[in-house]
Amino acid sequence: MKYHHGSTQLEYSVFSNNGVDEIHLLITPQALQPYKQQLSELLNGLDDFITPSWGIAPVPVFIRFFVSDYANQTDLVPSVRETFNGRLAECALSVVQQPPLTGQKVAAWVYLVKCSDAGIGKKQFNGVDATVLSRNGYAHCWTAGLMNTNGAHGSYEQTDTVFKSYQTLLEKDGMSLQSNCIRTWLFVKDVDFNYQGVVDARRKYFETLGMTPETHYIASTGIEGRYADPGTSVLMDAYSISGLHPGQIRHLKAPDMLNPTHEYGVTFERGTSVDYGDRRHIFISGTASIDRYGQVVHKGNVAKQTRRTLDNIQALLAEAGADMAHVRHLIVYLRDVSDRTVVDTFFREHYPDIPRIIVLAPVCRPEWLIEMECMAVMPVSNPQFNDF
Repeated sequence: MKYHHGSTQLEYSVFSNNGVDEIHLLITPQALQPYKQQLSELLNGLDDFITPSWGIAPVPVFIRFFVSDYANQTDLVPSVRETFNGRLAECALSVVQQPPLTGQKVAAWVYLVKCSDAGIGKKQFNGVDATVLSRNGYAHCWTAGLMNTNGAHGSYEQTDTVFKSYQTLLEKDGMSLQSNCIRTWLFVKDVDFNYQGVVDARRKYFETLGMTPETHYIASTGIEGRYADPGTSVLMDAYSISGLHPGQIRHLKAPDMLNPTHEYGVTFERGTSVDYGDRRHIFISGTASIDRYGQVVHKGNVAKQTRRTLDNIQALLAEAGADMAHVRHLIVYLRDVSDRTVVDTFFREHYPDIPRIIVLAPVCRPEWLIEMECMAVMPVSNPQFNDF
């Protein structure tokens, strides 16, 4: 669904079941204005969205802002908190420099939940934004802005610090990375130079937790992205759940289309599905034009890489019983600004109803011109599990 509030475009999807709505909203200002005016327009659009006649207002749980020049946009979070007069006080706010490829300075993805009996609260840990949504015996922990706080310089050391800090945060609530973390996003400055340090540190830390090819990893995206401080090379957002039982989590492989990630030295799951009594969440990791042998497919051709990437995503979704009709939002990462028109035209022709945003963010292999991630939600009936 799509509409405009003034000069701001809002695209959203709604999944409704058993009195609980999950909403994925993408907000993009349209007018070519200075940054502060664009941010104001975006926030006005969000305010319009969460205060209409919904009955019960949807509650923002997690927001990611995509900005064009973080060093000159550091006032974003205070502006957001001030604009909403405390209504977003419990919401985890993520900010990353990944310029929207609409010519705008800022855009946002917002995840909202609408129901009458969910509890939402804020956790503070070393300045990190963490929001916990509690309902039906589950605690959904959305964490934004994990970064090095120990003065480490290299991407290896910073990644090690980030994961150890996150493990400490989880342990405070009786959780752990290996048992409860469903999804991470790793934003890496100068990804062509720094990604190997991220890969090596993550693999070695996972090994200390008993996470190996024989056990499991975590769905993830590792992509170019910057923080305002030029000394920060690695920034992480994450999502974990407590209260799950055996059989609720499944890791997606699609071996006919994709190879296991550990075969080329990285340690993440291609996708993860989580079952509840009334719905299934499917988290598709950052996915690119790769084959089952780990080779880049269609080098130099963004149109063909787009199609192959979506074929891979569809194979992962199918393993979870879903298809593109269940996708609630797409984030598309491009290495080259000039490829935006080709990719945007493809989506307008083939998937016009899926909310999406296209941002500038080089992928971890230079030959990959495009990467995508998505979240899908579908109805299921699992009476052995609590509803979402």
